Amino acid sequence: MGAEEKSIRIYDTKKTFFARIGSTVSKILAPTKVGFNNLVVNIKRNSMIKSYKNMISCKEEKRELAEKKFEDFYTLYLESLDQLLIETIYKKVVLETASEYEKEALSKYYNVIHLKETDEIEYKYKKQQYLLSLDYNNLREANKTKSLEEYTKVYLYEMEQIYKALLKHYSIKLPEQKLPVDKENMYDKIFDTLEEYVTNILPLKEIKDEELIKESSLFETYEVGKLDQVDLLDKRMILLAISRKLFVHSLPLMVAERCYIKLLKDTRSLIVDTKISRKRENAYQLLLRLIEQYNQKLLSVKIYWNNNEDKIEYNKFANKCKELDKVREEKGLHEYDIRKQILYIREDMKFLQKYGDKYYRIIKFYKGRLVKLGDMRQISSYKTGEYKVVKKLKKELVHETAC
Repeated sequence: MGAEEKSIRIYDTKKTFFARIGSTVSKILAPTKVGFNNLVVNIKRNSMIKSYKNMISCKEEKRELAEKKFEDFYTLYLESLDQLLIETIYKKVVLETASEYEKEALSKYYNVIHLKETDEIEYKYKKQQYLLSLDYNNLREANKTKSLEEYTKVYLYEMEQIYKALLKHYSIKLPEQKLPVDKENMYDKIFDTLEEYVTNILPLKEIKDEELIKESSLFETYEVGKLDQVDLLDKRMILLAISRKLFVHSLPLMVAERCYIKLLKDTRSLIVDTKISRKRENAYQLLLRLIEQYNQKLLSVKIYWNNNEDKIEYNKFANKCKELDKVREEKGLHEYDIRKQILYIREDMKFLQKYGDKYYRIIKFYKGRLVKLGDMRQISSYKTGEYKVVKKLKKELVHETAC
């Protein structure tokens, strides 16, 4: 019988004597294999930690060589973790001796592997991220305090690089997406990556920035309980604020601006789509906070503008915001809040009216809100809804198409 015929012979593994013998031997050797692979991982991890310490403490002229050595040890360490997964955890799953944790670990591992088919760069970073997290959690659950303390320094160092690289990669890919569904998916990846970092990495770091501590505390309030659409958008707004502190270069200003615009669009849509008045009011209050944050954290530090007119318009708006501070000092918080709402609504209306009737529903909501705030007066009409600006601002009739 030739080699080709041998290669295609198939045995029923449930019935053959050799299969039963092989299964028995595997069960006997599996614990030994697990112990051996764990030993290899420990050795590679310790070598990597040692090389990291040398890299941190070495002189500047030897830094490049020390970094190269650390990267080599880091690569060997990741390979040992990869081997541990494939040769031991996979084996235990096949033999049906794996724990639920090990089954879940292998399942997540295969989800990462599948990324290679669509995005090799994302796969490369996600795989590193997964393997590092797996080993970190194993050390933590094993209560290996000393090993965990030393490993955490390297873990944070590498994770910092990985999250920055992922955000930079997504930032480059976002403008390339043509279909709305692909753009939506890329926005989700950006926000999910920010959330993972704030949830898993930031708590392990020592934070001294008071504003960052405040934003992190706000984010923590959304980690428990069931979140509605307003809460989810609010959480993403907080994540963007944190990103302006931690990922200025990895998430460039242009991409951060796209993210803010996306949140503004989603919040406006929620206001006009929801039929629940409480939810609509919560979404409106969120929109006001978004407009404020978008202007303070992004537009105020924007250097390059698409055209000079946009820059001039923003400067006018910024000056009006400064004038509001005098209102707060002279007339109190209530009057300040009313004036601020009027200013934000009018500014957003002016921007949206450039798109014709596309945003007529939110503009109608804005006009109704301005009536409540005393900035416009509604005139009863059978065919159309008409609004007249009160004496505070210029007098003009604004005709609006009925819904």
